[in-house]
Amino acid sequence: MAGPTVDGMTQQGVRWTADQVLALAPDDASRKAGSTLGAAGPWSEAGSSDEGTVWGLCEGSGSRPYRTVVDIADAARPAYECSCPSRKFPCKHALGLLLLWAGDDGAVGAVPPGQAPDWAEQWTAARRKRAAGKQSAGAAGATGSASGSADPQAARRRAERRAERVTAGATELEQRLADLLRGGLATAEQAGYGLWEETAARMVDAQAPGLAARARELGAIPSSGPGWPVRLLEECALLHLLGRGWLGRERLPEGLAATVRSRVGLPASADGPAVRDRWLVLAQYDTADAKLTTRRIWLYGTGSGRTALLLSYGAAGCAPELALPVGLALDAEVSAYPGVGQLRAALGERFAPPAPTRTRPPGMTTARAVARYGEALRDDPWLESVPVTLGEVVPVPDGESWQLADAVCDSALPLAPAARTRPGLWRLVAVSGGAPVTVFGECGHRGFTPLAAWPRDEGEHEGEMVTLC
Repeated sequence: MAGPTVDGMTQQGVRWTADQVLALAPDDASRKAGSTLGAAGPWSEAGSSDEGTVWGLCEGSGSRPYRTVVDIADAARPAYECSCPSRKFPCKHALGLLLLWAGDDGAVGAVPPGQAPDWAEQWTAARRKRAAGKQSAGAAGATGSASGSADPQAARRRAERRAERVTAGATELEQRLADLLRGGLATAEQAGYGLWEETAARMVDAQAPGLAARARELGAIPSSGPGWPVRLLEECALLHLLGRGWLGRERLPEGLAATVRSRVGLPASADGPAVRDRWLVLAQYDTADAKLTTRRIWLYGTGSGRTALLLSYGAAGCAPELALPVGLALDAEVSAYPGVGQLRAALGERFAPPAPTRTRPPGMTTARAVARYGEALRDDPWLESVPVTLGEVVPVPDGESWQLADAVCDSALPLAPAARTRPGLWRLVAVSGGAPVTVFGECGHRGFTPLAAWPRDEGEHEGEMVTLC
């Protein structure tokens, strides 16, 4: 009923690793609590089915144990249900159950194969019925659009009206930036955060969320430490460049114009040709603000050599729906979004369960990684970083910071400030042990952020990937 199943992976001798399970956690607190529940002690009547369902009863603070069930028939979109009062998604009990299942041999262990109890089977059946209905409705909607049932003239008029509002917002933003420079950057420190929050609100009214986000970020720069006027001027210049890019978009090459539209915040569809490949899931991590949780998933096509970025979103405090098992390869199609040099893509049809692969991205020198970022800025001046795989690097301390020293050439990359405080740094140091390793991550103007690593090939551990995020 649900296509390729994760239990199909089990039948092939493959289960998720603990890192792949913990990548689903909505925050660090859930990750720690779920790890605590990943032992057999608090669980009873746990089991798994060939149809991709895992269930169990977990002792809690109440008189009755919590009923927890996870539908993993679609490895890309696992679903969770628990009778606990937590609003996190997935909750710590679902994470603990998956950790128990991932580390169990399945035959006589804590999560043996069997028939799901009525409460788990009823929830799973109802959920899959709803999912099938949504899929049918989506296919019907796509067919209706293709047959011309939608009004293309109305859609064109809506797009024109929005473009007019964005143009008005960009024009106002240009005037505000000119006023700031005319009065001097010191006025930004005196005005405080309210100046930029009000500017961002004006950009929201203009239906330009990309401009609003960048304007809001400017508010955190004044008084942020030594050199803040330089940083503020740099960010103002990038915002000015984006505003001028929108106002002069008709004169830009189509690829760059598409990038400008995306950076301003206009929606786009992944209309690039579908590329089928075995996509290695390199990394998955979440970032959150007061309103939104954004999940970034990096893929590497083991056949095509392409790197793709999947983005998914959830409400604040809730994990996005899309989750992929890090470290495994997925036989699937992806379609690219428009824009020169853009790596964002949409995940399409999946043809088989995720499976291990010994393939890894080819490594490059640290000097080449910096050059690649510079080349990418020509197509997208607002790009924060690019994905790169460094070959033969050693993590070494650099005063109070860390850097990745190249074992091939006499160069090094400093780690980004945020990466220096993550537990992944110490995991990388442990994996290296002073020897060169291959590291995948994001290289940008703030430095390098490691996301995954491979130790040197040694016997049975050849090709084994270690997640760092």
